[in-house]
Amino acid sequence: MPFDLTTAQILGFLLAALLVTLAPGPDNLSVLGLGMARGRRAGIGFGLGCALGCFTHTLWASLGITAVLAASEAAFTALKLAGAAYLCWLGWQALKSPGAKFASGARVPDVTPFAVYLRRGFVANAINPKVALFFLAFLPQFVPAGSAHAVAQAAVLGLVFAVQTVLVFGLLGWFAGTVGGWLQRRANFGRRLDQATGVLFIGLGVRLAMESRA
Repeated sequence: MPFDLTTAQILGFLLAALLVTLAPGPDNLSVLGLGMARGRRAGIGFGLGCALGCFTHTLWASLGITAVLAASEAAFTALKLAGAAYLCWLGWQALKSPGAKFASGARVPDVTPFAVYLRRGFVANAINPKVALFFLAFLPQFVPAGSAHAVAQAAVLGLVFAVQTVLVFGLLGWFAGTVGGWLQRRANFGRRLDQATGVLFIGLGVRLAMESRA
């Protein structure tokens, strides 16, 4: 295997990564909420953006930049508040939305470009310092101590994490969009779903703002 990683190590990491990704957290809750409120395209786009954000955390952890967040209260606080503000902004946008509507039994198409949801998911994940610190603590557990290829091994494992996240979040977005489409056929339910998504994003932003490095 590349860089001295064994098949057993990669499979063990993949299993742990799947469990972490499936555990309720800001990313998958956001994907579910947005998918139900705005449809499959929104949920899948946001989920793929979150998955791509994992690449930045892998890079930061591999280069040691994440260690700066762990050591510097000021750096952690600045990034934390930026992430919290961004999540609250997404929540405000959802609260202002009139909600997805149906005409003649069919959903009125969401005109928001797929790239917008992709970018929102990427930014939401990439500027979350708690995710960065998680990667800093998580990746080394699966890299052999004293390995001459530690940075490359961490990069490979980070790629594995991101790929499985793409699959899991893509399926979550698809499922949420299907359920959301059914629910939105009820009167005014589209608006309520957008409101619930807005409250979810704002709640996640507030929670992030109150997080500590520990």
